Amino acid sequence: DIGKMGVPDHILLKPGKLTDDEWVLMKKHPVYAYELLLPIPFLSNALDIPHYHHERWDGTGYPRQLKGESIPLAARLFAIVDVWDALRSDRPYRAGLSWEETKKTMLESEQGHFDPQVMKQFFELMKNGDAAFRAPRN
Repeated sequence: DIGKMGVPDHILLKPGKLTDDEWVLMKKHPVYAYELLLPIPFLSNALDIPHYHHERWDGTGYPRQLKGESIPLAARLFAIVDVWDALRSDRPYRAGLSWEETKKTMLESEQGHFDPQVMKQFFELMKNGDAAFRAPRN
């Protein structure tokens, strides 16, 4: 989310819901990230991640409304991790969720948002993975 450097702080730190105009600015952060990182040669193979991680499996994401497998795999993977982290982290407008609440929220909103196969693998890894994933929040 390095592209959020191009989004004004009053939007990033707003405690309430964003207005339509504020959302338009927020939705530009993947493009800002791409433009910022493009000149760095060793990052060229990773540019799909910041550029497309807000695309949705059903084509309703941003910035290009890519759909299904037209979304680069790295971005599909990162989209899940990004939402996981966002839900687990404290925000100006809410406290972070527990492991169980995060999983429930993601599974309920998965329809259309994430690649179903990648999501299945993610939770399989989480189920069998490091106990740190289930550690209580501080």
